[in-house]
Amino acid sequence: MDPTQLALIALAIGVLIGGSLAGLVLVALRARDRARVQASVALPDGTRAVLQGMDDVAVVVDTSLLIVAASAPAELFGMQEHVALPGDELRALVRTVRRAEAAETATLRLHRGVEPRLVSARASVITPRLTLVVIRDITERERVEEMRRDFVANTSHELKTPVGAVSLLAEAIESAADDPDQVRHFASRLTAEAARLGQLTSRIMNLSRLQSADDLTELRDVSIDEVVAAAIESQSIAADSAGITVVRGGARHAYVRGDVQVLTEAIGNLVANAIAYSPAGAQVGVGVKSDDRVVEIAVTDRGIGIPEGEQHRVFERFYRADQARSRRTGGTGLGLSIVKHAVQRHGGEVELWSRPGRGSTFTVRLPAVAGPPELVTKKKKKRKKKPPRESARPEGEKNP
Repeated sequence: MDPTQLALIALAIGVLIGGSLAGLVLVALRARDRARVQASVALPDGTRAVLQGMDDVAVVVDTSLLIVAASAPAELFGMQEHVALPGDELRALVRTVRRAEAAETATLRLHRGVEPRLVSARASVITPRLTLVVIRDITERERVEEMRRDFVANTSHELKTPVGAVSLLAEAIESAADDPDQVRHFASRLTAEAARLGQLTSRIMNLSRLQSADDLTELRDVSIDEVVAAAIESQSIAADSAGITVVRGGARHAYVRGDVQVLTEAIGNLVANAIAYSPAGAQVGVGVKSDDRVVEIAVTDRGIGIPEGEQHRVFERFYRADQARSRRTGGTGLGLSIVKHAVQRHGGEVELWSRPGRGSTFTVRLPAVAGPPELVTKKKKKRKKKPPRESARPEGEKNP
């Protein structure tokens, strides 16, 4: 064979062997890299920075369920680096995801401090040895949803009574068409039930408006004198009918920022509640205190009072301390709930003090504002200290 041919054949064989060896080396290197990745618990680039920028609770755990990285809010649930992932349900979710190698979401309970919280947790595998868990607290969302369901159920129940009464009274009027006295009697009761239905519908709409996410629109500097006077006037007929005297005392010229109609209805509801639960001949007091920061409006009665075990429920929708009295006075069970939400929408709070047999005091606290410029000027003049009087004694004479 020609030496040139032999050289070419040898070169080809060398290239083939070299290529095979290079391929084997490349495969070995890739296998080694894969093994390193599978054995590594190092975080992928940028993971820690992403976690630090998250508002939700998020952690990365290894195969032993040890936390290797965490977002700042995770600390609220006791989740910190180098600490085991808490919660049996949460750990079970991570194990399931690792076995299935597919992301999953579950709703479960975790403790934030000592308080159990309802959370939505989503786990997903990010490397063969690391799992990302993102947790969102949905306690408040579920509470609002439960309130909505209760509201719909309670509203439906409350509407059935006057609607049913209207229907029955209409039938009674038709049956008694030949008896004018009976017709007048049933017609007056029909009017009362229609008024009750209208009041209930109006209050449901007002409460829904206050609970909505929309901001109050008719905002201005509101005179508390104006609000209290209008609230007392709105209940004057009810007070006269019940033989109740409503008196107003305390500070004057206090102002808050808000919606005058909403605030008047809220204070009016407190006055109406005090009248409804006071004995005939009693007195209801409306007092006002104010300083540069807070305006307090306290409505006090000397009525039946509320047992301590029921006081936390008085602001619930459709709750009535005395069912029989509420039916007699036409109460809807929504008045105090409207008060609570109206005050909260104005950045304030409402508190209750009550003792059975001694009466109750509802105190509304609202952020104070300075009021109109002319009022501010008057207040400043009043606060100016008068200069000390000069002594009328002759010079050189000492005080005794």
